[in-house]
Amino acid sequence: MNDMTPERNAASAAVWNRPAPPRPPALTPGRLPRGTRLLGPLLVVAIWEAASRLGILSPYTLAAPSTAAATGVQMIADGTLLPHLAASAGRAYAGLFLGVLTGVMLALAAGLTRTGEALLDGLVQVKRAVPTLALIPLVILWLGIGETMKIFLIFTAVLVPVYINTHAALRGIDMGHVELARTLRLTRGEFIRKVALPGALPGFFVSLRLAVTLCWTSLVVLELINTQTGIGYLMNRARDWGQTDIIVVGIFIYAALGLLSDAVVRLLEARALSWRRSIGT
Repeated sequence: MNDMTPERNAASAAVWNRPAPPRPPALTPGRLPRGTRLLGPLLVVAIWEAASRLGILSPYTLAAPSTAAATGVQMIADGTLLPHLAASAGRAYAGLFLGVLTGVMLALAAGLTRTGEALLDGLVQVKRAVPTLALIPLVILWLGIGETMKIFLIFTAVLVPVYINTHAALRGIDMGHVELARTLRLTRGEFIRKVALPGALPGFFVSLRLAVTLCWTSLVVLELINTQTGIGYLMNRARDWGQTDIIVVGIFIYAALGLLSDAVVRLLEARALSWRRSIGT
């Protein structure tokens, strides 16, 4: 027998039929449209250009972006810029390739074997604590002041983030996948190829984005050390003559190459990890 009064029945029905409260807004923003990340840099360049045209910023202190752009076009036309750009790119990408390759190999050795971790992880952590630029005097004594020294220091700068992020990704592989591999009796090579490497890809791409930035930031300093070619050499020579427009050209080139390299890594990451989006849908 239902002992509830009609009034209580109506109140209960009102509670159950009450619309659900609105969901709180997400704490993380959605994916930005393409090109949106350039709004900040473009705004800074616009303010910079306006300050130069209004006379707030002296050309002897910092050349206007339009002046630097005209200088860059002139340097390309007279053949001054491209040989130095090729020299810088060769150094940066040679060190990047060697650092990524070695970092991945060390991460695999340390992440998949106890012996490798015991022997390698401590060494890389020591290198992590020592700034790459602090090694310059010692490496000059070892390798001289030529190309080998510059590529070696870029290599050491790149190796650390690649190792750390890839190693962390390997150590964080889901144990369920490991148990499944044991159940299927995968060989060591099959486990690495089908479980370890795919599982480490997200961490590897994070490290690769850091590496492409580090190879250029390291090069900026290294090309100021007794070199006759490269964007850094042009900037150093321009400093002696007070040519701020050429210095700004060099800054723009370093920024553009860094952004372009990061965009290429993003594209590779999106294609290599497209399976994650298909799982989420």
